[in-house]
Amino acid sequence: MSDAKIIDGKAFAQNVRARVAKQVQDLKDYNNVTPGLAVVLVGEDPASQVYVRNKVKQTEECGMKSLEYRRDPDISEQELLTLVYGLNENPEVNGILVQLPLPDHISEDKVIAAIAPEKDVDGFHVINTGLLATGSEDAMVPCTPLGCLMMLKDFYGGDLTGKRAVVVGRSNIVGKPMGALLLNESCTVTTVHSRTQDIEEECRRADILVAAVGRPEMIKKEWIKPGAAVIDVGINRIEKEDGKTKLVGDVAFDEVKEVCGAITPVPGGVGPMTIACLLANTVTAACRQHKIEEPKVD
Repeated sequence: MSDAKIIDGKAFAQNVRARVAKQVQDLKDYNNVTPGLAVVLVGEDPASQVYVRNKVKQTEECGMKSLEYRRDPDISEQELLTLVYGLNENPEVNGILVQLPLPDHISEDKVIAAIAPEKDVDGFHVINTGLLATGSEDAMVPCTPLGCLMMLKDFYGGDLTGKRAVVVGRSNIVGKPMGALLLNESCTVTTVHSRTQDIEEECRRADILVAAVGRPEMIKKEWIKPGAAVIDVGINRIEKEDGKTKLVGDVAFDEVKEVCGAITPVPGGVGPMTIACLLANTVTAACRQHKIEEPKVD
């Protein structure tokens, strides 16, 4: 049995939010600027409603201005784009977040492309993904990968240089930006996916393993290099023997923690960091728009 460090995402996120709240107060006191985050929710998806409620609550707790726009699921694509264009022009709005998924008749790509890149606090706009891929510090970094990176840097004392990193999954939201971030930190990065041959062998070589594939407990103890840092982005609801359900990650937590050096639990690991990083991105966006020196994210 190893002494794997269980990375407490809730406590980590609490520290990030406290730092953001101090930055917001400083912006108000010294620059007369109150960062504003606009959240757009289309339809009544239960999970999205919970996410939006949490985002609004934490935005306000940090002292920022929260603007919420709820629209019926039958809103036309053009009406939604017009709303986004209006938020782009609104000086009170520094960050815009359109909660995904959107109804089938609306193109998510079109809506994301309509958000002004400097207000794209989700980091999904093609300009921001391009800036990230080319190593630019001007990129707005997607919240979940940013949270993963912050926890990894904390575990390794701030320096990931030369670490062998494996990212399981190649989504535009987590896998690809995570790979780019790790590459920018001078890691040697491999992305594995459903077509990779011998995924187990690739994973076993990793000092850092980030799982973002959406398959419950796919990654087993035998896949892990002893002492590796394991970040589990997966959130999967599975049925237990008693008929009730529980949340699990992409990593078989109970067995993997016996060999790894550090691991994030599900729930309570990466999840809380996503919203904390959204708030940090909103502060960064406000500083850039007002040409104020932006706080360092670490």
